[in-house]
Amino acid sequence: MADEPRPPEPPEEPQYTRYRAGPRLWPRAEAAEGIRRSPERVPGRRTPRTPRPPAGGPRTRGGRRRLRPRRVILSLLALIVGWLVLSLILFLVSAQTQQSRVAGDVGSVLDHAGWPLTSANTILVLGSDQRTKKTHERGSSTSGPSRSDVMLLIRTGGGHSARLSIPRDTVAAIPGHGRLKINAAYAFGGAALAVRTVKEYLGVPVNHVVEVNFDNFPQLIDSLGGVNYTGGCVISRINGGSRNGGYTLRLKHGTTHINGKQALALARTRHNDCNRAESDITRARRQQKLFAAMKGQLVSPFAFLRLPWIAWNSPKAIRSDMGGPTLIGLFGGLAISGSPNTRVLKPSGVTTLSDGGVGLTVSASEKRSEVARFLAG
Repeated sequence: MADEPRPPEPPEEPQYTRYRAGPRLWPRAEAAEGIRRSPERVPGRRTPRTPRPPAGGPRTRGGRRRLRPRRVILSLLALIVGWLVLSLILFLVSAQTQQSRVAGDVGSVLDHAGWPLTSANTILVLGSDQRTKKTHERGSSTSGPSRSDVMLLIRTGGGHSARLSIPRDTVAAIPGHGRLKINAAYAFGGAALAVRTVKEYLGVPVNHVVEVNFDNFPQLIDSLGGVNYTGGCVISRINGGSRNGGYTLRLKHGTTHINGKQALALARTRHNDCNRAESDITRARRQQKLFAAMKGQLVSPFAFLRLPWIAWNSPKAIRSDMGGPTLIGLFGGLAISGSPNTRVLKPSGVTTLSDGGVGLTVSASEKRSEVARFLAG
């Protein structure tokens, strides 16, 4: 029997690829025209549900979430923390840069102490009387060694708060140079010799040293937005006055808002044409008022908006052996320790020096009583 022909095999079904349409570019326009498109059903898949609005509160008619007080408070807190962190970083970077400008030998004469915020520390603040290069004042020094225009001891940390000012013309034994005015120590050996002289003269430990950088001091005052100074009339001519390339300061009696240049001139004023009977004691009291005005401006709410600029300029206004963390402890201790009155060593007489100059002498009993009060403060 002959083979019967086989029936033809059914053709293979073609392979199809399914494509799903992506989201429309103009869904709102379609909704406005009244067009409703149902999602294509795919076998084996569930039709996605319409997403629910996220938790966090109801939305307005336009789809925007309503602001709640809690959300606003959290946003403000995040902004404040970020502002503080930025200020801290700027302070640390600026402080680390300025630390390298202090003479390296000063560390060998300083006494060890703990963190200034929690442990008692004594800081010697020095200010140079070096004149600006543009001055035409006779006998002024514009370069090289200069005498200290400010000598102030600050006691802070661990609950202590005291200040003791040493008049610049006080006679003291300067190691290696004999009995001279104490401000000459800075000219002979910089901050290191000034620290040694003060330690031996008063018998107090000195843990840190701060040199006021008068070139950058006005920038710090200006970053604070200026300060309000209250005091008597002041007319002084710094570095010979404006006619001699210096600066002339004029302040009326009462409260005056002063800028950086005026604050610097006020701190350096020794001869006041409004009151020619003023002495170094009056000058120290004026500096204390200026310091209190700076502190008051720093803790005011207005200073928070300027905090990054203040943080950047504060280390630039000084040269110190302290790095960023130690300076933070120092400023923190000063901020919480109040504003004690600045005590001044009172001279008991005058004496003629070997170079022909006249200096101030301080009795031993005066030194003992002031040192005891300072260390206990």
